[in-house]
Amino acid sequence: MERAIRFYKNAKHEWYADIPEWGGAIEDLQMVEGADELLNWIAAAENECTLLMADEPIENAEILDLVYAREENLGGGGDYLLETFRKEFKNHKIWLCHVTEFVFKQLPEKIYFKEINKY
Repeated sequence: MERAIRFYKNAKHEWYADIPEWGGAIEDLQMVEGADELLNWIAAAENECTLLMADEPIENAEILDLVYAREENLGGGGDYLLETFRKEFKNHKIWLCHVTEFVFKQLPEKIYFKEINKY
């Protein structure tokens, strides 16, 4: 499954995913625990970016590997590792909450992503 997701910074410089069909709290869409740092790398000085994300390989994509699926009492979702980013070793840990399961209908073993719609 492939999905383009827009991410944006609010006035407090906090990152959020733009998922219109999400029926839960807006706080659930905030990107924290490493995901915010990754979005800062991708967007550089911009306040938004759009990523093509998939649970199957896509050409020229970065890869997040699932390391640990969290139980609900630990926030749900999964802890992922971004070993390299733009061919540079990072070993960057990221937590993606249960919204990931909402988007992909599961917690993918690997998430492939790349920036799209760069002007």
